Amino acid sequence: MDDVIIIGGSFAGLAAALQLGRARRKVTVLDTGLPRNRFAGRSHGMLGHDHKPPLDILAEARLQLARYPAIRLVNARADSVSGAIDDFSVLTGDGESLKARRLILSYGIVDQMPDVPGFAEGWGTSIIPCPYCDGFEVADQHWGLIWSGPQSMNQVRLFHDWTDSLTVFTDGHDIPPDIRADLERRNTPVVDGRITEIARHGDHNATLKLDSGPDVAVDILFAHPRNKPSASLHEILGLATVATPLGIVLKVDERRETSLPGIYAAGDLTNPTLPSVTTASWQGAMAGIFAQQSMLV
Repeated sequence: MDDVIIIGGSFAGLAAALQLGRARRKVTVLDTGLPRNRFAGRSHGMLGHDHKPPLDILAEARLQLARYPAIRLVNARADSVSGAIDDFSVLTGDGESLKARRLILSYGIVDQMPDVPGFAEGWGTSIIPCPYCDGFEVADQHWGLIWSGPQSMNQVRLFHDWTDSLTVFTDGHDIPPDIRADLERRNTPVVDGRITEIARHGDHNATLKLDSGPDVAVDILFAHPRNKPSASLHEILGLATVATPLGIVLKVDERRETSLPGIYAAGDLTNPTLPSVTTASWQGAMAGIFAQQSMLV
């Protein structure tokens, strides 16, 4: 029996494994090799790894974990989970049955691409979600923001730390008159109409075609599509979730424990506001430490 099975081997999962391996706890990490940020050419804001490709950072991390004999990395999907604290069972897609005293869920989320030609193709390059991740590289350029709801006004306020040239695209959303007045005060143009296509020209350029009015070109386009957990194990386990404007995340307490004792969670699966490799790594490390401490006698 393992001490901990970690489901999801990106930044949060590997950070948890590192802490547990250093504590000489027996760990198995299950991973499908499909991290959310695999579409990004570079990862930014992570101390010691700034401007490196995210897949390179993960590959280096796996090599470093190889020095810890208690850690086993398995390229497999967890198909089902059952049991309770000190006696969890996990069945992998390869048919292997595993048991552990604790679980850490770090399988992340997937972004649900809208049915707009060119959106999925530009995701991670000319269409991005996070100014902390990529804003510095495109500072002082013409930014576009696809309005996704009231929370988008926070993005408008935030973006002005990087650029004074911002255009908002309503994409069929109704922006109230008071918010439109605030946008006008901030010299932020609003373009109405639904987006019918996004044409990409190079890594940081997008031309938006609308169902009414002329095309509009921007240097970089920010968007926040809805997302969902990349697996349904939390549903099988009946774990509590929290609704956010973009989807659901798992509810955790200050020790990263979910609503079911012995199950911890970290990374984008629990983080509705500031998803990044830095926060995922920190949360993963904390989940690993708290899981280890919960097994002390």
